[in-house]
Amino acid sequence: MFTGIIETLGTITGLEKEGENIHVSVRADITNELKIDQSVAHNGVCLTVVSIKDDIYTVTAIKETIDKTNLGDWQVGDAVNLERAMKLGDRLDGHIVQGHVDQTAICKNIEEADGSWYFTFEYDRSLNNITIEKGSITVNGTSLTVVNSKINEFSVAIIPYTYEHTNFNSFKIGTKVNLEFDVIGKYVKRLHELQA
Repeated sequence: MFTGIIETLGTITGLEKEGENIHVSVRADITNELKIDQSVAHNGVCLTVVSIKDDIYTVTAIKETIDKTNLGDWQVGDAVNLERAMKLGDRLDGHIVQGHVDQTAICKNIEEADGSWYFTFEYDRSLNNITIEKGSITVNGTSLTVVNSKINEFSVAIIPYTYEHTNFNSFKIGTKVNLEFDVIGKYVKRLHELQA
């Protein structure tokens, strides 16, 4: 379980394919605090630490994860948003995030607004995910508030701190991102469908 509050950025140092799996090696300033079997969210994707050497650790992604996320597009040198699992009893500064990506989206617009930024994303509506105005959304693991919610599109406002401390500063029009929709909203939507 995560909160969507990004701790740090990591840099991908290696991508090794093994069958349908990909082993991803990451250099991060939190590596010395990690342990084998620990869950870490990478751009919102919960992956398990399988090895650690010096300041680099490795996680493994399976085909299901690769198919549903932007992980297949990662390249050596890319920056990824990192968050370790939350500790029971800590403040929930973001919102409840599972680290289970629902689908990807494409960045359609970036607008600078006198010191902050508005990013607009479009996603495939056929997967029946929804956003609501002022609801929560996770973009590449970052907990954000939805602005301008539409059927298959939404925007988020990014403050300078978030822009500087996440990989939002590398986004361009056309960038593919991971989305995790609000878990409470998903349950409400499912209950509504069952009652219809």
